[in-house]
Amino acid sequence: MSVPMAYIGVIIIWSTTPLAVFWSSEEVGFIFGLTSRMLIGAVLATMAVALMGIGLHWNKTAVRLYIITGFSFFMAMFLIYWAMKYIPTGWVSLLYGFMPIATALMARRWLEGEALGRYKILGLSIGLIGLSCVFSTGLDLNQGAVFGIGAVLLSVVLHAGSSVWVKKQAANLPSIVLTSGGLLVATPLFLMAFFLSGATIPEHASVKTMWSIFYLALFGSVLGFALYYYVLKHVDATRASLITLIAPIAALGFGNVLNHEPLTAGIILGAMLILGGLSLFEFGHWVPKLFRRAYK
Repeated sequence: MSVPMAYIGVIIIWSTTPLAVFWSSEEVGFIFGLTSRMLIGAVLATMAVALMGIGLHWNKTAVRLYIITGFSFFMAMFLIYWAMKYIPTGWVSLLYGFMPIATALMARRWLEGEALGRYKILGLSIGLIGLSCVFSTGLDLNQGAVFGIGAVLLSVVLHAGSSVWVKKQAANLPSIVLTSGGLLVATPLFLMAFFLSGATIPEHASVKTMWSIFYLALFGSVLGFALYYYVLKHVDATRASLITLIAPIAALGFGNVLNHEPLTAGIILGAMLILGGLSLFEFGHWVPKLFRRAYK
């Protein structure tokens, strides 16, 4: 598969995942929705590895990467599902737009990434101003929005950290193998959380709920992460995380149209500032070149 096609695939999946997360847990509780998704996803990923004749790798590097991605899956996804109780689905994708910044900061430390120049600092500042706009609106919509936003941002840090760590290992693992191994580590953790929380298996669930869980298991957990790690393998970590800069636009629209989520002027302004700041953070080094060409 070509890298651009994989890139587009991840954008489509990640822009629809937040809404599917909400639908999958709305009736049955987020712990059941999350655990069943990961359990089905682990089975599907393992079957895919077996059918492709690849097989899991069991050397030290591979096992280390399974553990890294597994714990990242567990912590990051648990935080996202929990946050859905307090914030609209489109906000999750919007807040995940900060992953390029978190990734760049970590890559600077562990992958010898480029230094933070003035445009990156300015872009980060603009993004934080946009976040404050969304944050202030969230206080009016839901008192728990503060905690939801914090949970998603913590999830961003965990996901960015695992991406950089995986990139640092530079292991030649097929992306589906890495995904399968990570899910095999994460699934027992989700099952443990399910039983310790006292959650129960619901007696009834709507067709929408069941299809949402299956969609998340197949596309969100297996294909989405496999495509993401495929992209991560072929491009640098910061460029891969730019996926989260594109997906929020579609996610906000899906949430508003399909789930009647509020899209106020404050949210739109905050979203524009966040995406604008992130664009400046990543592409600000082009600004002087554009000015020189314009005023030759």
